[in-house]
Amino acid sequence: MSDFVLVHSPLVGPATWRRVAAELRSRGHRAATPSLLSALDGEGPYYPKLIDAVREPGILVVHSGAGALVPGIAARTHAPSAVFVDALLPHPGRSWFDTAPEELRKRLRDLATEGRLPEWHKWFPPGTIEDLLPDPVIRDEFLAELPRVPLAYFSERVPDADLPPSAYLQLSGAYDEEAGRAAERGWPVERLESHHLAPLTAPGEIARALERFG
Repeated sequence: MSDFVLVHSPLVGPATWRRVAAELRSRGHRAATPSLLSALDGEGPYYPKLIDAVREPGILVVHSGAGALVPGIAARTHAPSAVFVDALLPHPGRSWFDTAPEELRKRLRDLATEGRLPEWHKWFPPGTIEDLLPDPVIRDEFLAELPRVPLAYFSERVPDADLPPSAYLQLSGAYDEEAGRAAERGWPVERLESHHLAPLTAPGEIARALERFG
């Protein structure tokens, strides 16, 4: 039996992981799904608040943008290991904007109003989320949690700290570069033919992959 701490991207909500957590519990593991949503309220800096929102010890499992939080969370909770699931690798000393293409930086700045971005699904063409999450119950649960993320979050530099032993689970082609960099570091890497929001639609498959890493 293992303890898993499933951390969602700051751009979305903990619904990302709830079905995987239920699968892990059904297999005899403990699984926590901390919420980062309140950490984005008010003024920044936001990274210290995001890191402080995760207090449970265990194997860190991070999705998407939560990858940048791993060093800080692991230092705080003494996580024994981490699994990056279609996630950014840490970029200490640099901001998210420092790592993003200029076209994307400009697009996000153009989308922002009153210092905040629209909800994540509104960044994409109509129908994108419906294609990824065809079940309306799952989709509505996911959409209901989406925050309006402060634009300032993307300009903050990521704190530096040591990484625990790590592995990478790739779900989509969009993360080929990150998975390749993980492999170059000597991490175990597994690739599933799926999509970025697979924790919501294929929780059993994701849970089995996490067991293999855990």
